[in-house]
Amino acid sequence: MPVVRAAEAQSHDMHGSRFIPLIRPSAGSSELCLWRLEIAPGTEGVPHRIRREEAFVLLAGSITITINGESAQLAPGDAAVAVAGSTIRLDNPGGRRAEVIVNAPVGFTGELLDGTVVNPPWVN
Repeated sequence: MPVVRAAEAQSHDMHGSRFIPLIRPSAGSSELCLWRLEIAPGTEGVPHRIRREEAFVLLAGSITITINGESAQLAPGDAAVAVAGSTIRLDNPGGRRAEVIVNAPVGFTGELLDGTVVNPPWVN
């Protein structure tokens, strides 16, 4: 049975946030990816277009999620979903680190507004 120990998960830092992969193909999944996202206090996210659906559940702290220009503040336990093709951004305007669980399908990629394609290592 594939088990990923939190203490052993490799992290990736990008745009003021830390991505910690939990479920992905290299851990035995063929369809799902799940990672913990830690967003530092005061971080303004980088807008990007997602090519596949992505779901978010806030565990701690607070974030403002913007999907296609519409913003909402999330409190712990709140969830949001962005459909494929959406432009999204996650900000942490608060004074403490925010922790988010993120789910997306295998093969997930994003595109920065300048056209740069991001193939995140935490989903491979």
